[in-house]
Amino acid sequence: MWITLLINIYLILKCISAAVVLRAGACQLQGRFRLNGMYQDGDVILGGMFEAHFFTLYPELTFRTEPAPPYCEIFSMESFQNVQTMAFAINEINMNPNLLPNIILGYHIHDNCVTFGMALRAAMSLVSGIEESFINLNCTGPPPIIGIVGHPSSTPSIAISSVLGLFRVPIVSHYATCSCLSDRKKYPSFFRTIPSDAFQVRAMIQLISHFGWTWVGLLYSNDDYGTYAAQSFHQEMQLFGICIAFSEPLRYDSNPRDIQRIMAVIQASTSRVVVVFSPSTLVIPLINEVVLQNMTGRQWIASESWATSPVFYTPHFLPFLGGTLGIAIRRGEIEGLREFLLQLRPQNDPRNNMPKIFWENMFGCSFETGAQAKNVCTGQEDLSTTNTSYTDVSELRAANNVYKAVYALAHALHDLMKCEEGKGPFSGNSCADITNLKPWQLVHYLQKVNFSTRFGDHVSFNKNGDALAIYDVMNWQPGSDRSIRIHTVGVVREEPEKGLMLTLDEDAIYWNFETKKPPQSVCSESCPRGSRQATRKGHPVCCFDCLPCRDGEISNTTDPTKCTVCPDDFWSNLYKDQCIPKEVEFLSYYDPLGISLTTASLLGTCFCAFVMVIFVHHHNTPIVRANNSELSFLLLFSLKLCFLCVLLFIGRPQLWTCQLRHAVFGISFVLCISSILVKTMVVIAVFKSSRPEGKKAMKWFGAAQQRCTILVLTAIQVVICAVWLSTASPTPHKNNLYIRSIIVYECTIGSVTGFSMLLGYIGLLAAVSFLIAFLARNLPDNFNEAKFITFSMLIFCAVWITFVPAYVSSPGKYSVAVEIFAILASSFGLLVAIFAPKCYIILLHPERNNKKTIMGRETH
Repeated sequence: MWITLLINIYLILKCISAAVVLRAGACQLQGRFRLNGMYQDGDVILGGMFEAHFFTLYPELTFRTEPAPPYCEIFSMESFQNVQTMAFAINEINMNPNLLPNIILGYHIHDNCVTFGMALRAAMSLVSGIEESFINLNCTGPPPIIGIVGHPSSTPSIAISSVLGLFRVPIVSHYATCSCLSDRKKYPSFFRTIPSDAFQVRAMIQLISHFGWTWVGLLYSNDDYGTYAAQSFHQEMQLFGICIAFSEPLRYDSNPRDIQRIMAVIQASTSRVVVVFSPSTLVIPLINEVVLQNMTGRQWIASESWATSPVFYTPHFLPFLGGTLGIAIRRGEIEGLREFLLQLRPQNDPRNNMPKIFWENMFGCSFETGAQAKNVCTGQEDLSTTNTSYTDVSELRAANNVYKAVYALAHALHDLMKCEEGKGPFSGNSCADITNLKPWQLVHYLQKVNFSTRFGDHVSFNKNGDALAIYDVMNWQPGSDRSIRIHTVGVVREEPEKGLMLTLDEDAIYWNFETKKPPQSVCSESCPRGSRQATRKGHPVCCFDCLPCRDGEISNTTDPTKCTVCPDDFWSNLYKDQCIPKEVEFLSYYDPLGISLTTASLLGTCFCAFVMVIFVHHHNTPIVRANNSELSFLLLFSLKLCFLCVLLFIGRPQLWTCQLRHAVFGISFVLCISSILVKTMVVIAVFKSSRPEGKKAMKWFGAAQQRCTILVLTAIQVVICAVWLSTASPTPHKNNLYIRSIIVYECTIGSVTGFSMLLGYIGLLAAVSFLIAFLARNLPDNFNEAKFITFSMLIFCAVWITFVPAYVSSPGKYSVAVEIFAILASSFGLLVAIFAPKCYIILLHPERNNKKTIMGRETH
């Protein structure tokens, strides 16, 4: 009840106070933040926000009195050099008659003490102005500031740009690198003279990929700068085959236990490369723990925010941070800056209290003259005798970006003032009025600035407000006093057509390892040629096993994800790293098996010729005449063809050999079997003609009928072969089905039906011959040829019946060998069974070669 009443009374008093102010025609400043700063008056004011202190201490809140303002601690000499660089650039512009003539630039710079809240207070103070009251309620005239240089950190820049972007106040940061700030819809008036983290991440990945490091650890600050950099790193690394071994945030409010936990993760990991995206303030506690635990053997990769930080240059960091590689802002040279820095003197103006704070920290004195003051500052101390990062202008990186940011705003303002009325870029071709300047008008010109500083640095912005991407690659090397010295060992620059290009002087790099060479940082060793990667389930793609390529596959590079299949006529070698021509297999004349079968073929042909010679020489003897010498000679001739056709099966298959081999084989065997069939029928006819009831038998089976029968039976096979060859001719074929590593050069049969009819017809004639000979085996001749024909047909049928399964089951050239063996075996069987008994009598027992002996059974 009482609380509600008090609140209502307070609101009423506020309304009355506001009404009094409005009635008086002025806006009164309700309060002022107590901020450290520097101020210089001018016609146009530029704002600046820098981190001159490292930490902010907040007073204890009692909720009884108004809280005391925060207090900043640990002064940064390097950051104050950036503050002075802004002042130097503005003074240089004011003395330049060609840039902003008749306009004096001033500045209003605040220190935000690396604190988000202080940064917002500084930004609000800059845009609110320094007047205690504001009489012009129509809001005409120039704004308190026309643009801001800073903020150096990404997270405060995001917040400040989100607020000031609503009013299109131009902000040019010299050190905020978060890629999120390139979003023109969210941050329409944000620019920067430092490349975006999107480029920095790609530059670091280029560096990591150059040395073949695929297994890296990642540490990042728990703010927008580190978080967005880590996200970009995760996305970009996949394009280069890089994997994250661990990823840990460095927190602003971290305690020793968090640091120790991160150290345990680093030591447990097999990665030897650690990438750190973080300001130096968060890296310091981690490196102190590295020194405390004496952890060496790690290759550190530093982001631009700490790659050139002098706080790490002390000798006791060298054993642990020596050899560190980092991405740094491009180093510049600013002539006259050192002399300007040495001219600084403290003032008593409370708005310019930052030089006094600097002076007290530089010389360890105090301007307070109380009783407790031990060393009182006079303001006349000599800065030239000091040796700190403030006076060191050999590594102007952030300061160079500050210099370019100031000049970018000055050039934009200069272009704005050169506008000719009626030719302006705004509505109605109007120009901006310097006496009533709107911030968004300066943003228009700032987007189009394109100039070079007098030291040769080119400055322009792309459509997202980002500067041209160019970085130095830094290497931390031991100095003569065993402290750390940074050396530039390479450059990463963005080329319009080629993208980011890395140039390194590898001989100039210092490696803090015993081998003095780059370390190996991989989850799995590279797979050699002849093997491929097999990803482990549940692990990153960089963690894999190496499996040898399968037969017929190769890999001729290291770390392939899959093996390459050799072409059809090639096969992998023993090491699986090269495709070599497959071995071509066929039954060759030079093959031992081919030589044996050729020898057997020629031997059989010689035997036939030998038997033929014997029969010719003894053609008038009873045993030759009794067995129909004409059919015997025809049978020997056909057997010769059977033996010789084997030669068509041996050698490299060609079209004509494939076409002839089965045709000659089929016709030769039909000629042979038909001769045997007719011969058997002649034996039966002769026997029947010796009986009274069969005297006319030979009249129907004379010599003409015998020849005609053989001709007709052979002609049928010729027709089968002709139809087969004309419709589906056998052709040479490279067969990979038997053994994949060997090309079996063989003849396809073309038509299974044609080949089956050829063999079936031979089988039919053989079966008929066997049946007739079997029925005539007991005819009453002392030398009855029918029983020998029966035996020969029995051998013939047995051979070809066993041929079918053996042929089907034999691979490659051995199927051809089986067919040749069947031809030779059946041919030798016919030759031996039919002609061996006759030759035996003719040559060894000529006394039995007479008609009486041959007809002995009849006279017995």
